[in-house]
Amino acid sequence: MDPVHDSFRPSTSGWLRGTAAGIATLLLGITGFALMIGKAGDWGAWPLLLTLLAAVIVLVKWIEHMSARYEITPERLIVRRGIVFKSIDEIELYRVKDVRMDFSLLNQTAGIGTICLRSSDETTRIGELVIRHVDRAQERRETLRRLVDAARQRRGVREIDMGYD
Repeated sequence: MDPVHDSFRPSTSGWLRGTAAGIATLLLGITGFALMIGKAGDWGAWPLLLTLLAAVIVLVKWIEHMSARYEITPERLIVRRGIVFKSIDEIELYRVKDVRMDFSLLNQTAGIGTICLRSSDETTRIGELVIRHVDRAQERRETLRRLVDAARQRRGVREIDMGYD
């Protein structure tokens, strides 16, 4: 097995700090908690429900993020998914055609991004492999790009774009 250069999961804390949905979830939980301890008015069970709803949303997102793990080796990107029923998929790096990074203003402040990968591998035949909420996304994208170039050079592979008029 190839040595692993990098191994990562999507970031739940990055999602909380760097997306509108994450910030709204934090505000929902904080509001519910503040109303519970402040006893401002007769709110009944609503503050507790708000806090529980926020906790459930964070728990679901955390499970979603924990069920995916990405490993980058000199030869391939290994995608491990699942908790109960697991799957392992590999993308040979020499087959990667494009590595793109997307990020919003909120993502930038939280230090996360989305890495999109296009390749001639079966894994990405139906569309791009999209890895959301990645810590240090720009650094990881550059590492991936360097490893793709090195894998192509080792195998003597060249990318040829065909244009149609």
